[in-house]
Amino acid sequence: MSSDVRFTDFKSDKQPTWCPGCGDFGTMNGMMKALANTGNDPDNTFVVAGIGCSGKIGTYMHSYALHGVHGRALPVGTGVKLANPDLEVMVAGGDGDGYSIGAGHFIHAVRRNVDMTYVVMDNRIYGLTKGQASPTSREDFETSTTPEGPKQPPVNPLALALSAGGSFIAQSFSTDAQRHTEIVQKAVEHDGFGFVNVFSPCVTFNDVDTYDYFRDSIVDLDDEDHDPTDREAAKEKILDADKEYQGILYQNEESVPYSDLHGLDSNMADIPDGAPEGAMDLVREFY
Repeated sequence: MSSDVRFTDFKSDKQPTWCPGCGDFGTMNGMMKALANTGNDPDNTFVVAGIGCSGKIGTYMHSYALHGVHGRALPVGTGVKLANPDLEVMVAGGDGDGYSIGAGHFIHAVRRNVDMTYVVMDNRIYGLTKGQASPTSREDFETSTTPEGPKQPPVNPLALALSAGGSFIAQSFSTDAQRHTEIVQKAVEHDGFGFVNVFSPCVTFNDVDTYDYFRDSIVDLDDEDHDPTDREAAKEKILDADKEYQGILYQNEESVPYSDLHGLDSNMADIPDGAPEGAMDLVREFY
């Protein structure tokens, strides 16, 4: 940990290829600022990403990184954190990556409560594949493949996280730079699985869930006198389909991370010389 790190230290020399105006720029900047504010530095940070527009974020951030496959970023992040608890692990993805093919991994990552941060850039559309409806798209959202809308209720990722036993559940808006950074920072500081769903507008394929829409619709929980430690209050907010909330919806302040519960506190990369005790006896048993 270092107090001399600036968020620009997390910027790589690769220029993002996102569309101009994409919400992912603001999302990434907030992630980098949160990491710097918490005293992390690129040498102790590991960023894992899946597929979609957000998938190359590890290329744009200066840290250890892995660009995985569709929906599998969370298992990789889990493995990295358990193998080396000293690393700050941040997993990044999109709504298509995390709430569709990756939904099963999402639920189990939440309930395991591994001490890492999951930031989802939710633009409510498949952007990289040119504008199909995603799991979080509205029922009447018209696209080239759903001209009359998907006619399915959108996934509520916050409700999924709460029902799976989430210990930190939050939501932010990518263009509200200070608030977004603050929320991601709280997720990084949380002892356990810190989940932040980020409204990250797609300016190319989604002309419904726009910056103007969110600016007019967002209700900040800091203005609602909301108690994030009250699970029932969090449930009420999460199931309120008429409002778009920003802030920490729920945080279990008594959260115990997976590694603490199972006594995983050593770096598995530090392998001692020679075979582990009893290893040869085990080999002979099977051969």
